[in-house]
Amino acid sequence: MAARRRFGSIRRRESGRYQVRYPGPDGQPRTAPDTFARKSDAERYLTLVEGQILRGEWIDPDRGKVTLADYGMRWIGQRATLRPSTVGLYTGLFTRHIKPDLGGVPIGRLTTPMVREWRAALLDKGVSVGTAAKAYRLLRAILMTAVREDELIRTNPCRIPGADQEHAPERPVLSVPQVFALADKFDRRFRTLILVTTFASLRWGEVTALQRRDVDIENGTVRVRHAMVELRGQGVVLGPPKSRAGVRTVSLPAALLPDVKAHLEEYVGDDPASFVFTGPKGAVLRRGNFRSLVKWADLVTAIGVPGLHFHDLRHTGNVLAARTPGASLRDLMTRMGQDSSRAALIYQHASTEADTAIADAVSALVVAYQGGPQPADAPPDKDPEEGASGALTPV
Repeated sequence: MAARRRFGSIRRRESGRYQVRYPGPDGQPRTAPDTFARKSDAERYLTLVEGQILRGEWIDPDRGKVTLADYGMRWIGQRATLRPSTVGLYTGLFTRHIKPDLGGVPIGRLTTPMVREWRAALLDKGVSVGTAAKAYRLLRAILMTAVREDELIRTNPCRIPGADQEHAPERPVLSVPQVFALADKFDRRFRTLILVTTFASLRWGEVTALQRRDVDIENGTVRVRHAMVELRGQGVVLGPPKSRAGVRTVSLPAALLPDVKAHLEEYVGDDPASFVFTGPKGAVLRRGNFRSLVKWADLVTAIGVPGLHFHDLRHTGNVLAARTPGASLRDLMTRMGQDSSRAALIYQHASTEADTAIADAVSALVVAYQGGPQPADAPPDKDPEEGASGALTPV
């Protein structure tokens, strides 16, 4: 006669499979979420569970019964620090690409093979590699909270090498003559918008949020304090920059200051809160309306760069800044307003002198294109800071 088990019990069901029951740490009976084809497998499961309970590592399988759909939407809603635009992005990714296939699955039953099949199905349906990577990273973050904070599951099933990587195509970089050729094709109201965006390496939301008080002609700088965010159902709202590093003061190339000053005098109200770049009737600019208004596709084709995105102007500015001798990676990241946990050491206080040197170098390129002399009030050359040459980073 077999000896009675000291922990839990195993019962053979009519189907021939074995069912496991055991007492949880609270003394209440628990039933294993699955049955077993062999008794030896059931015994091994009991031994594993007993060890987890003794070590304090056991997680109640009932807690993992919440579906991914419910948990994921709660996860997004509870992230109070997310910008409204990021909440919209996450909600869209979750509802379109995660919830349809995995939403009904209890998170405790999600496995790595299931995640792998889900990702493959996305790609088979024509979802881009970039979008699939974003959806995968979101799913991984949600389930990491379930592991580390809520202790609903023991391990994160998102363990697919390379699934979080995007392979974005190379974006075009304009030459200085091309930047001016493009700017000159715009109505005068928008010409300076193109130049400032490019040579100050600003994002669309940042440049359209600039106010008169943010522009310091005397010191040749713009202060980035806000960003315009387009929200579905709410229109354009003034919010914070993309990250903490996005709040910054950027030096303008001295060669651009006459253009900026003329723009302020002609198109911007005297109120310090007046926006620097607006539509013909003074309204806040919206990206889609701007593209239609200026016939963006026609203009970029006319200068020989069809398919150019507005964001490529910032990319061009980043490349020009990265070519500045002596500009360290820290200086470049500060100018660009980049923030990354992978480069924590970069985010030290970069010097104003280094950013001014970058602006001076870009200004020299502009002056060379224009064929004029160096501005008389341009600061003298400064000793370059020690550090590695700036390396390009994704923007």
